[in-house]
Amino acid sequence: MTKEEAIRRHRLLVEEIRKHDHAYYVEAKPLISDAEYDALYDELRNLERLYPDLVTPDSPTQRVGGAPLPGFSPVVHRVPMQSLDNTYSLEELFAFVDRVQRALPEERPSYVVEPKIDGVSISVVYRNGIFVRGATRGDGETGDDITANLRTIRALPLRLALPHPPEIFEVRGEAYLPTKAFEELNKEREARGEPLFANPRNATAGSLKQLDPRIVAKRPLSVIFYGAGELQGFSCASQVEWLRTLSLAGLPVPSFHWLCRTKDDLADAIAALDERRKELPYATDGAVVKVNEWRLYPLLGSTAKAPRWAIAYKYGAERARTRLLRVVFQVGRTGVITPVAEMEPVFLAGTTVSRATLHNFDEIQRKGVKIGDWIYVEKAGEVIPAVVG
Repeated sequence: MTKEEAIRRHRLLVEEIRKHDHAYYVEAKPLISDAEYDALYDELRNLERLYPDLVTPDSPTQRVGGAPLPGFSPVVHRVPMQSLDNTYSLEELFAFVDRVQRALPEERPSYVVEPKIDGVSISVVYRNGIFVRGATRGDGETGDDITANLRTIRALPLRLALPHPPEIFEVRGEAYLPTKAFEELNKEREARGEPLFANPRNATAGSLKQLDPRIVAKRPLSVIFYGAGELQGFSCASQVEWLRTLSLAGLPVPSFHWLCRTKDDLADAIAALDERRKELPYATDGAVVKVNEWRLYPLLGSTAKAPRWAIAYKYGAERARTRLLRVVFQVGRTGVITPVAEMEPVFLAGTTVSRATLHNFDEIQRKGVKIGDWIYVEKAGEVIPAVVG
């Protein structure tokens, strides 16, 4: 193979692997078998060994680095990464709408409702379309540089699929561990006598704190994006347009969203999301409601903690009634004993559960539960079910 032939073949392989990564990890619609994918990847890796000068930062072979990092470097967010204020009822949500309207008496803003993903907030920066940096939110002003760890996540494109990418394109969203992958990970940890992760967010945070990207690469993390940070050479009019742009760029976005113009629209969207969120591959604990029109954001401003143009709506905990069959004791690697309730199977939060944590012996005494009792089991942000009474 001549050098020119190698260059052409390398370009073709990179594009082909990118296409299949997007189909598999973002769209969940694989186009080829695992064996066929592995053959493409091995060919690319061998080609880059023969011609090291063909290796580029966005090559699929560059996702997993070599040596562990000595530590995480700080990253200053040029646009602060704020959190959101919470609401727990439609009355509180409508009060938010009223506040927006009072602040903008001449406007008639619309609103976008999106799932609130229960993951770890991240910032990802592309320079001229190439992934150059990833960071945690940290305190909102400064986070940790987790570029090497995020690079291992297959759902994150290393190059944007935009024909004319802007100079700086900072996207914000969540890293998460899919619910099924979380359950499998905890089964493996339980079999090894290791302490279980409380929820997918906890597992994701623990993964991203690893200093060795090779460990992170073994955990099937994913990402999803919905927000914007610093943008240079790019403008956007609305949140709906932004979500469309992210999707066109090859970035994973929420599976659905609603554009609302009235309070009734918002109530309907909140109810519809509560039904549909059970279909999602990731944990959700509510909805995010945002003013759609970006030009209104500077007019509404923000507090020290949160923007005034967005708010979170938290759903109540899901609870089910079942019968306690027995209590078993799980011994962790450190010797900590955790009582676990085994119960009649019950459908809860989209899955059938037959085991739930009782936390500790004091909790058993406090709740007064006995074998054969009817008990209430709950999932409230915690994917591991817990006995609550």
